[in-house]
Amino acid sequence: MTAPVDPTGTAAARPRPSVLLGQAPVVGVVAIGGAIGACARYAASLAWPAQAGGFPWTTFWVNVVGCAVIGVFMVVVTEIWTAHHLVRPFFGTGVLGGFTTFSTYAVDIQKLVAHGHLGTGFAYLAATLLAALAAVTLAATATRRVLKRRRR
Repeated sequence: MTAPVDPTGTAAARPRPSVLLGQAPVVGVVAIGGAIGACARYAASLAWPAQAGGFPWTTFWVNVVGCAVIGVFMVVVTEIWTAHHLVRPFFGTGVLGGFTTFSTYAVDIQKLVAHGHLGTGFAYLAATLLAALAAVTLAATATRRVLKRRRR
């Protein structure tokens, strides 16, 4: 079968279905989840505001808790539960992606260093990285152990 030819002798372009149209449900649930996660993070920042020049505890704990939750969530949806295809984009990418924040983390470090709080800035940089990695690892490991015991 050959492609249709237009009057100039070249192959006519076929209309293609929109890639975005097929992804609309995924985009929608990511957007909704992202809004929920970002609102939760904003609420945390209002409840526990950072002190100028001090360690940004709220952003630190938001990122650490978010990493722990993604550790639990990924074990559950990849090893235990066959979730609806929109659950991972909604919760993992949307809610947790909106809740955790790399941009605020980077800006916090930049502000601390720019205002002469070099030690606090570098401590925050290292502590967040180490705590986030530890949180996701420990949460995933603990989830597997709990689920293994429950199966016995």
